[in-house]
Amino acid sequence: MSSKQPPLYESHCRAGADFTDFGGWEMPVSFDSIREEHRSVREDVGLFDVSHMGQLAVDGPEAETLLHRLTPSEVRGLEPGDALYSCFLQSDGVILDDVVVYDHPVESEYIVVPNAGHDEAMYDRLREHADRWGLDVTLANRTTELGMIAIQGPEAVDRVDAEGTQQLDALEPFTTTQTSIGDIECLVARTGYTGEDGVEIIFPGDEATTIDRRFDDVRRCGLGARDTLRLEAGLLLSGQDFHPDDEPHNPFEAGIGFVVDFDDEAFVGRSALEQTRNEGIDERIVGLRLEERAIARHGHRIVADGDDVGRVTSGTMSPTLGIPIALGYVDADSATPGTELAVSIRDRTADATVVDTPFLESYDE
Repeated sequence: MSSKQPPLYESHCRAGADFTDFGGWEMPVSFDSIREEHRSVREDVGLFDVSHMGQLAVDGPEAETLLHRLTPSEVRGLEPGDALYSCFLQSDGVILDDVVVYDHPVESEYIVVPNAGHDEAMYDRLREHADRWGLDVTLANRTTELGMIAIQGPEAVDRVDAEGTQQLDALEPFTTTQTSIGDIECLVARTGYTGEDGVEIIFPGDEATTIDRRFDDVRRCGLGARDTLRLEAGLLLSGQDFHPDDEPHNPFEAGIGFVVDFDDEAFVGRSALEQTRNEGIDERIVGLRLEERAIARHGHRIVADGDDVGRVTSGTMSPTLGIPIALGYVDADSATPGTELAVSIRDRTADATVVDTPFLESYDE
């Protein structure tokens, strides 16, 4: 089965991108240097094509009720223009996928953005539960119809302001607005996946070339820099830092317990999460700073005094800090910042220290 191509694929080719398959999409992993792309976002501005992310429209009289029951978050508290980070859970509380829910600022609908390659499964989940609960909703999977770019970095908002009809400096984090870029209506959200300020812009896929030309002076960045940036910010990667089969974890173990609202009425997975809240967790995700120049990778063992206490889920050499960093799950007794552990890498072990994330805020030179 061939990979899908995002609306900006031809533009990426002209820019000399190296491609990789990600979630069933042929996406640019880098254009030049991952390190330079990373630096551009930390210090200036960079543009990512994120059209591989899902775009699910949920409308109708009981759309709010459906999303309220399928996520553990207070969807009913959203106002038009709000955005919410949450997740879909199994009945045992295990994370299926993390999502962003936009309460559209103009239309009556919600936009649910799951991770790349998960749009069909999450659409089916919405449809199945709407039917099971007899809810009056209208669903549409618009993933292949829409384009989405992320413009991130300290200068991102000013750069987008130069093109749009709405000034975004007053737009709060995790809120959205509708604006025109040229004569193209776009949904702009002050959200991102880099740890920097910036926005994500959703637009009709057949207008991708026009949108792209408006930002042709902004450095193109690929999935390689996106990964190093999100890891420095301590942000989770679906399918790697959690996965219902390979890395089955609930929100408390995955460090995103803030999405769970127990004041809410029944939601899928509530009973299991209440039990977890009462009994506590056996392991949790932590940040690791390696004390020598060795890269921890997914699946590497985390040890203490020769005994396994966990495993790495993500790791890289931090371009900003110049040190190896990682995320991984460890026994709850080993999760306190400052705890000295080690990571088994090939035929040796590398000393590591548990640190708070984001790494950029916890690193002490």
